[in-house]
Amino acid sequence: MSQTAPASASPLAACGRGVFCWAGTGSTRHHHRNGEAGMTEQITGAQSLVRSLEAAGVTDIFGIPGGAILPAYDPLMDSSIRHVLVRHEQGAGHAAQGYAAATGRVGVCMATSGPGATNLVTPIADAHMDSVPMVAVTGQVGAAMIGTDAFQEADIRGITMPITKHNFLVTDPADIPQRVAEAFHIASTGRPGPVLVDIAKSALEAATSFRWPTELQLPGYRPVTKPHAKQIREAAKLILESRRPVLYVGGGTIRSGASAELRALAELTGMPVVTTLMARGAFPDSHPQHLGMPGMHGSVSAVAGLQKSDLIISLGARFDDRVTGRLDSFAPGAKVIHADIDPAEIGKNRHADVPIVGDCREVIADLVTVLKAEADAGHTGDFEAWAEFLSGIKRRYPLGYETPADGSLAPQYVIQRLGEIAGPDAIYTSGVGQHQMWAAQFIGYEKPMTWLNSGGLGTMGYSVPAAMGAKVGAPDTTVWAIDGDGCFQMTNQELATCAINDIPIKVAIVNNESLGMVRQWQTLFYNERYSNTDLHSKRIPDFVKLAEAYGCVGLACETPADVDATIEKAMSINDVPVVVDFRVNRDAMVWPMVAAGKSNDEIKYARDLAPDFDRVEDDWEVRPA
Repeated sequence: MSQTAPASASPLAACGRGVFCWAGTGSTRHHHRNGEAGMTEQITGAQSLVRSLEAAGVTDIFGIPGGAILPAYDPLMDSSIRHVLVRHEQGAGHAAQGYAAATGRVGVCMATSGPGATNLVTPIADAHMDSVPMVAVTGQVGAAMIGTDAFQEADIRGITMPITKHNFLVTDPADIPQRVAEAFHIASTGRPGPVLVDIAKSALEAATSFRWPTELQLPGYRPVTKPHAKQIREAAKLILESRRPVLYVGGGTIRSGASAELRALAELTGMPVVTTLMARGAFPDSHPQHLGMPGMHGSVSAVAGLQKSDLIISLGARFDDRVTGRLDSFAPGAKVIHADIDPAEIGKNRHADVPIVGDCREVIADLVTVLKAEADAGHTGDFEAWAEFLSGIKRRYPLGYETPADGSLAPQYVIQRLGEIAGPDAIYTSGVGQHQMWAAQFIGYEKPMTWLNSGGLGTMGYSVPAAMGAKVGAPDTTVWAIDGDGCFQMTNQELATCAINDIPIKVAIVNNESLGMVRQWQTLFYNERYSNTDLHSKRIPDFVKLAEAYGCVGLACETPADVDATIEKAMSINDVPVVVDFRVNRDAMVWPMVAAGKSNDEIKYARDLAPDFDRVEDDWEVRPA
């Protein structure tokens, strides 16, 4: 059974000579048979690869050449594709992720065999965990040398088998167009994810002909996008019967482009909304129905909403352990409607009373249609008391932080002011750790695809290259990389890439001289024994000088009084990258917090301070059962 073209590509269309060409987004070339006798143009496999990438709609690639992939780099010089030469393959992978997450298109990275390919393993795993559409093209040693432990040989297909949506080893040059087309289709349809195309050097060097496929034969790959009508009716029935429902919104809602439909559903029903770390921006933070982010460092109101609910409507979320806490005590009184395009996620961690397999956008749209019909017939849910209860918790336990008594800089203040000055139209990327949580908490996200982070894998070093990729994909948008001093030192070499290639990202280093989140855990759980978490990064390196050495503008800020002026200075520079070293108080901690392995009922909104939900419930007319 043939599959359709990727969502990111244009539909099949007939060209002037009656040849069907699958034209992707961006600059795409059409290639036709030469002569009336059916003679085909003879090209190399490398030329076929580049033409295939063009036909798939690729306009930007992040990569580094090397021996096995080198044949592909020669025709790339004559291509319409922009190649960004990164300084490390991990940077190429994260840049492809940032590009994809900011644009919705498939991100592409390229590397050579052996260590080049294995350096892509981390971003491939990251993309797999966070459902990012990405195609990684790697060179491989010649077909005759595969399995001989040849120089720079690694079985990258075997290595990445568990962390790709699919992968290919291509040894026949005639297969290159078909495999590239399949890779882009698989990466961008169903649950998005990374696909690896490993091509033997012998296939790149051999003579072949180019023919872009007009249809794809992928038996067994039939992602379900349209939900079953019966399941939608059952879900609507549960919603109308419930008294304490919560919309639990995950990153799948953003990947499916369902933000408008989500808002329509929320406003139609009045149900409260929580957005996971991967879904920040899917529903406006400013909306009165929004309770914030749930989970280990989520808002008290979001955690309480899930814990005390009688119905969870999960949309593109996977009941991650960072959301549920101790699973056996998570939302004990709640039934579950679980909608996801990946059937493997449904019921994996929490039993689903109503499972719905389908694309989030279509699921939500169908739910809206059914619930509108029910409302027209006089059947609506009664959630006002529930919403008021949660609003009371939200008012009583807002997100906040302590100002350091010594007058030093609070990291939360830096990030809050950055978000307010840069605004909701900017794109924000983050590394992993305390600064990631503060960026998720203290910036107001109003739009989807404006918050990019490594959620599932938690990859230090994600932020700078992801910002680079996002800026390439959205060149007219301000892009801020919010990074910790530990994360920044893992991939800051990509500042050279940004400076040389006119990619003017802005970087805010939250410099607490520490591996901050690990230090927080040592403070709370290891009797303040700070083993190997002190980075000494107020002395080494000097981030301002480092930025200048990379051809960027370097700024520093140490006092609250200078924060606004420093951010505004960075905002005024748009022709080169800017790096700001915010030297913050090292003892600041992320609150609220649910300790690992604990129940969400044990949430603390500050050290040794737990919310008193009963106090709020005293004023609630309809108490939880």
